[in-house]
Parts: sequence; C-alpha cells; structure tokens
Amino acid sequence: MMQEQFPLFYTFHFYFFGVVAIASALAFVTRKSPVVAALWLVNTLFALSALYVLLDAQFIAAMQVLVYAGAIMVVFLFVVMLLNLGHPSEIADARGKWPVFVASLVGIVLLAQIMAISRSRVPGTMRLPKGLAAGDMEKYGAVGAVARPLFNEYLLAFELTSILLLVAIAGAVVLGRRRSADAR
Repeated sequence: MMQEQFPLFYTFHFYFFGVVAIASALAFVTRKSPVVAALWLVNTLFALSALYVLLDAQFIAAMQVLVYAGAIMVVFLFVVMLLNLGHPSEIADARGKWPVFVASLVGIVLLAQIMAISRSRVPGTMRLPKGLAAGDMEKYGAVGAVARPLFNEYLLAFELTSILLLVAIAGAVVLGRRRSADAR
C-alpha cells in the first residue's frame, strides 16, 4: 500500500539494496581472508533482508537476520577460528583514512534511510503474501502461517537441511583436529 503512495522511494531503495547485495557478494568471493569474507557475507544478508522489508515480507526479513546473519554466520566464524584460517594481519582489508571515511558516510546514509522509512510507515498497511489466506493469518498469526507449511509440506527438506548443516560442522571439527594433530 505504501509502495503505491511512494513509488520512487521504493524503487530507488530496491535498486540501492540490490546493488549493495551484489557488490557485497562480489567482495565476499574475492577476499583472501576468510574472516573478512564472512563479514562481507553478513553485509549481503543484511541487504537481502532490506529487500524483503521493501517487499512487505517483514517476518522473512527478521528470520534472515536472526537465522542467517546471526546463527549461521556464528557457525561459519567458529569453523574459521577452529581451522585457524584467519590471521590478524589479514583482517584489516582496508587500510588508511579513506575507507573509514567512506564507511562512515555509508553508515550515516543508511541510518538516515532507516529513519525516513520508520517515519513514513503507516501502521496496519502490511499486505498478505500471495497464497496466504486472511483466515490463516488471523487464526495462526504471522509465525504460524509460515510455520505450518514449513513443518507440514516441507518437513523433509527442512530436516535434510538440518542434517546437512550437522554433517558440515562435524566435518569441520574432523578437519580441525586432523590439522592440529599434523602440526604436533
């Protein structure tokens, strides 16, 4: 609904966060340091979350931040630290005053945009995602409306994903132990 009232505002921010996501993803795959690459991945995930907010999918945006930028990135950084892939000299990817100035300027612009969005948002204007009945939202709430299909129709995919993550963590532990045993 707000998108119809301010089309230029939403179009600009959609493309802005799209460019930020693509640039951060490119920076993620081109970094030599795994710690710096993980931080660029976090920036990519936040930009994707902003895109979800612009598409009126606030619950998915919150889950993007909590699950991926929060929990999964903690696991990634734990594996990097466990394997001792990052060295302190490699963490500082940008040296000098200009990168700090540019980062500060981008931070101020993003803060101003967040304040502008929060002031322009009218309560009760959230639209329902396509395929979601209004009765489901009232009956189960926003979380329940997403959780019901996740744990009913997509339960197998959900469980396979959790098993895949468990195997990846176990493999990282085995590789970390093998590397530390070889060093002795």
